[in-house]
Amino acid sequence: MSAREYGVFLPIGNGGWLVSTTAPHPDGSYEYNKTTAVLAEQAGLDFVMSMAKWRGFGGSTDHWGNTLESMTMMAGLAEATEKVKIWATVHANIHSPAIAAKMFVTLDQISNGRAGMNIVSGSYADEFEQMGLWDATMSKEARYQMVEDWTRAVTRLWTEDSVTMQSDTFTLTDCVSRPHPRVQPTLISAGRSPRGRKFQAELCDGAFLSGDTMEELRESSRDVHDQAAALDRSVKTYAMLTVVMGDTDADAQRRVDVIGSGVDVEALANMRVSWGMPRDRATSWTESATGQDAFQTPYVVGSPDTVLNHINTVVEGAELDGLMLIFPDYHADLPAFGEAVLPTLRAQDAARTTSGLVAS
Repeated sequence: MSAREYGVFLPIGNGGWLVSTTAPHPDGSYEYNKTTAVLAEQAGLDFVMSMAKWRGFGGSTDHWGNTLESMTMMAGLAEATEKVKIWATVHANIHSPAIAAKMFVTLDQISNGRAGMNIVSGSYADEFEQMGLWDATMSKEARYQMVEDWTRAVTRLWTEDSVTMQSDTFTLTDCVSRPHPRVQPTLISAGRSPRGRKFQAELCDGAFLSGDTMEELRESSRDVHDQAAALDRSVKTYAMLTVVMGDTDADAQRRVDVIGSGVDVEALANMRVSWGMPRDRATSWTESATGQDAFQTPYVVGSPDTVLNHINTVVEGAELDGLMLIFPDYHADLPAFGEAVLPTLRAQDAARTTSGLVAS
């Protein structure tokens, strides 16, 4: 019975994960993220992860108008920390597998074996059209195949002396990539479709999942676990959760009310257009947007006890191996979470593990 893992989704883009004029507004800078990573490590969290984003969503907040590059930023954070796992994001559609393999070997050495690769396919056209890197003819099925081929190429380059491999999107001819990683980077991917879960089960070590209900999230987690077990593999499943904590439930709710009062509907509309929603439909949707829509992920609101109980409910109810957490104000909220919630989660986890060992 493995220990549950809790990490932080770093605010590598300005505004973090709240689309609101009245929310705390991380600037997305390296200094802000470095402080956040150090605080996450001091709090006792297991990993820090950053997204890769190439174009923001405008609006009155200019949401994610300023972003840093994930892999180079995480290399810096590897030097700034000692224990926390360092997970960077790479777009398989714009990086050769040979280049990515070499970059993550470098990150493996900088971090002394703490590196992780979050693999994404690149699915938002406007990010890549601006760079001339979008293939509008590629089907969703072809995109999945591209990512699978790409991932197999990277793992071969990490373990074989020479790789020759032909794909629809890349060619490797007697490709040499040394040194190999001392510790092979953890492979992570997000997805909720059946094909995405199949990829996670076959080739990844961690799966970020989502669901509209607890039941849907649990079924996805079970599916990844079961498919991986059938291949004699082990894959950990995670979900995302924004934590809005206060001394009391009322204090936390006041924070949410303030955040919701400034919801940036223009940025939200632009975000939905980037997902493929027609502009008129996105604009119509934002006319009925509420304060809750300022949050980009599920969230919990309350005192430390309320937050603790909710986390246990989600992790146990959805049969997850951990959570990636988001905070409105990382610099203020991380120490509070590390003091008031995480120690109890760790104690519960230790008791659960001990009980499992005794039972077995």
